[in-house]
Amino acid sequence: MDSEVFVGLLQFADGLLPVGSYAHSWGLESYASAATIRDAVGVERFILAHLHGSLAPTDVVAMLGARRSGPAEASAALERCLTIDHTLDAMKAASETRDASRQMGRQVLRIAANLGQPSSSNACVAELFRMVENAETPGHHAVAFGSVGAAFGWIESEMACAYLYSSCAGLVAAALRLLPLGQLAGQRILWNLRPAIAQLAEEALSKEMADVWSFAPGLEIAAMRHATLDARLFRS
Repeated sequence: MDSEVFVGLLQFADGLLPVGSYAHSWGLESYASAATIRDAVGVERFILAHLHGSLAPTDVVAMLGARRSGPAEASAALERCLTIDHTLDAMKAASETRDASRQMGRQVLRIAANLGQPSSSNACVAELFRMVENAETPGHHAVAFGSVGAAFGWIESEMACAYLYSSCAGLVAAALRLLPLGQLAGQRILWNLRPAIAQLAEEALSKEMADVWSFAPGLEIAAMRHATLDARLFRS
C-alpha cells in the first residue's frame, strides 16, 4: 500500500478518531461490575471471546464485503453495502451493541464524507452517509469502515488487521478504566493477542457474506444486563 494511503488507514483505525468508541465497553462493564472479570487474564479471555465469537466472523467479514463493493458500479456498490448493513442489524441481538455500532458507523461516514477528493467511491460514501442521516439504513461501523476503505484504496489484509487491532485496543482501554490493571498490563494483553488477530484477519479474507456467523451468547447477555446496572461508566 502507498505510504500516504496507509497513513489514512491508521487515522481511521486510531482510537482518537472521534467516533465515540471510548464510550463503549461492549458488555465488559457488566462482567467487571459482577466481579466475574477481575484481572488481566479475565480481560484477555473476554477479548478473545469477542474476537472469535463475534467480531471476526461477523463484523470483519461484513467490513470486507463492503470494501469489495467499491470497484463495482456506484449504484450496485451502494446496494450491496445496504444489504450487508441490514444483515448486520439483524444479527446484533443486544440493543446497546447494535446502537453503538450504528453510532460509530455514522461518525466514520460523516468524517470520510468531508475528506479526500471527489470520486465515484467517495460519492458512494456520501450517499451512504445521507441515507444513514435520513434513517434509511442503520449505518453499522463495519459497513462504514469497509465503504471508506473502498473509497480511499485500503488493502483488505491490512484493513482486517487494523479493524481487529483497533477493536481490541478499545476494549483494553475500557478495561484500564474499569479495573486496577495498569498500563503495562494493558500492553501485555495486546501483545498476547497478536497471533489471534493475525490468524483471524487472514481467515476472514477468504470469507463471503454467506459465511457470516455469530455465537457469543455470554457477551450478548452481558450487553443486555448493562442497561440495568445501577451505575455505569460506559454506554454499552
